[in-house]
Amino acid sequence: MLFLVGLGLGDARDITVRGLEAVKGCHKVYLEAYTSQLTVGHKALEEFYGREIIVADRELCESGTDELLNGSKDQDVALLVVGDPLGATTHTDILLRAKQKNIPYKVIQNASIINAVGCCGLQLYSFGETISIPFWTDNWKPDSFFDKILGNYTRGLHTLCLLDIKVKEPTEESLTKKVKVYMEPRFMSTSQACQQLIEIIQNRTENTVSDLTVDSLVVGLARVGAETQKIAACTMRQMCETDLGPPLHSLVIPARVLHPLEEEFLEQFKLDV
Repeated sequence: MLFLVGLGLGDARDITVRGLEAVKGCHKVYLEAYTSQLTVGHKALEEFYGREIIVADRELCESGTDELLNGSKDQDVALLVVGDPLGATTHTDILLRAKQKNIPYKVIQNASIINAVGCCGLQLYSFGETISIPFWTDNWKPDSFFDKILGNYTRGLHTLCLLDIKVKEPTEESLTKKVKVYMEPRFMSTSQACQQLIEIIQNRTENTVSDLTVDSLVVGLARVGAETQKIAACTMRQMCETDLGPPLHSLVIPARVLHPLEEEFLEQFKLDV
């Protein structure tokens, strides 16, 4: 059987009791290290779980799933996922492949940034569509996600922005070679995300930006659920100059009008400027 086990927000102790029982009973345990990252290293998991853990990178998760699934035919195998197991389409695809191969599976869910974002005081039922902000390059600057932010904003909804991470990404030059060369790991910060958003706003001269401006309120979250969790509320322009420390970061674009309780709760996170 294949077990898809959520690890929660990143600490080794965030795993559920059911998840820990599954890990201890499996023949092999993999850690998905592609769609998100732990706030602790996988060695900390090995020590806490008392099990050897195989780090599953992007290639294994997307191209080498047969190794994972074939091993689940006759023995119990666990794939550990930071956050909730079904927070990324990568894992849904793995379950569909397991179904095609008649491999039984169990999903053991956990907390993720999707619900933990409520720590900033914005009410979960007032969030609209979640979007992802990718790293730009000199030749690739997509901005279609901004239309979804505007859609939420004009409907009076908050937007959770998941910020890009690059782990074991091949360089453009190596894609045409037999031997791949990988870029250094990168994690987008709230500052970088706001810099890209401001460039989009400045480049859009038509009346589609509405009331969302560089002086609109944004909320930055870093290392949610960890002891070093940090939250900052300020304008988009100010967030460009704000350092929230190490990853992982998330950004929230609040609705134009907030509930009084939301305003009161956010007050404690506003920067002194």
